[in-house]
Amino acid sequence: MSASQELEKAATNYALEAVRLDKQGSRGMAITMYQKAIESLLKLVQLYPEYSLNKVYIQRAIAYQERIKALQGAAPMPPQEEATNVEGGAKTSQGKSTYEELIVTEKPNVKWEEVIGLENAKKAIKEAIVYPVQRPDLFPLGWPRGILLFGPPGCGKTLLAAAVATEIDATFISIDAASIMSKWLGEAEQNVAKLFGSARKSALEGKPAIVFIDELDSLMGRHSNEVGGEVRVRNQFLKETDGIIDKGKNLHVYVIGATNKPWDLDWAFIRRFQKRILVPLPDHHTRLMMFKLYTSHLKLATDVDLHELARISEGFSGSDIRDVCQSAQLKIIGEFFESGQAANKLAKPRFLTMDDFRQILEERKPSVSLDMLALYNRWFEAFKAL
Repeated sequence: MSASQELEKAATNYALEAVRLDKQGSRGMAITMYQKAIESLLKLVQLYPEYSLNKVYIQRAIAYQERIKALQGAAPMPPQEEATNVEGGAKTSQGKSTYEELIVTEKPNVKWEEVIGLENAKKAIKEAIVYPVQRPDLFPLGWPRGILLFGPPGCGKTLLAAAVATEIDATFISIDAASIMSKWLGEAEQNVAKLFGSARKSALEGKPAIVFIDELDSLMGRHSNEVGGEVRVRNQFLKETDGIIDKGKNLHVYVIGATNKPWDLDWAFIRRFQKRILVPLPDHHTRLMMFKLYTSHLKLATDVDLHELARISEGFSGSDIRDVCQSAQLKIIGEFFESGQAANKLAKPRFLTMDDFRQILEERKPSVSLDMLALYNRWFEAFKAL
């Protein structure tokens, strides 16, 4: 298989996985897969500028980027039709999803070095998960099994969970709390028990297991009007989590919850997470490292000053910065095709200039407001547990 075919295959696989995750409501994981699909498509266009399908690839990359923006902005998802009866977890004509379709068991291959910055969060997670797995004999009092990651969207909560799963070669079970609450209300308790049973089975067989719950507030938040099914789902999760935390003995099963709204969580649920870790917006140095990473495969003009880009992007999340770099690249490739130069097999797009980046930054606003940041900091001071 040629390099171009491998890239095409990779882009296709990432896109298919992104769409599947998107449909089931797993926003964080879907964004990661959409971004990988965009990277593969842009690499194809850069390496093979004369390829006949490049225009299609650019259109797809732009479409995926728009979908990422919608997901990051918590745009309304297409309404899911609810089924009234579910027999044996099968998918009904009304669109109800099965247990297998609502979980992700294949972890993304994310390395620690791909999680830029977040040193405090990485240190806390290593102490709670990585070190106990490597040397359980050094922890006579046990170790934390419930970890809450909270903070603004697009700052790396999902990446952290995937990276630690890669580090300890764990079975990675990822679920979206919003999907559970909307699609499991029929045989919810059995599915929750099955999920944690799978994790315990993996640990008993000698392979650590991580249950990653995205949008935790949808499951464990305060609700004024709950139906009986929702209460049962929440109680079953409490029961299973308590079983891991209090009676898990030396089993390496961990529950990692991620939320953008920690203030919506009930205290009864908060205390189940012995580690409560803020995943903040990137500081100046981290933004600089992100710009260096995301532009490392781009052709930059000599006037591009990454330090200045890091300065003027204060308040941007990691996903925002990645989107800025992708948007700048898509901009010049779009110009290249619209100018008709793509017909010349020897022609290539121009280099990215500082003005290109400035224009993109002027057209974008940070996805997190100052008011939201103040809320995160206040909650962290009240409930932090590193």
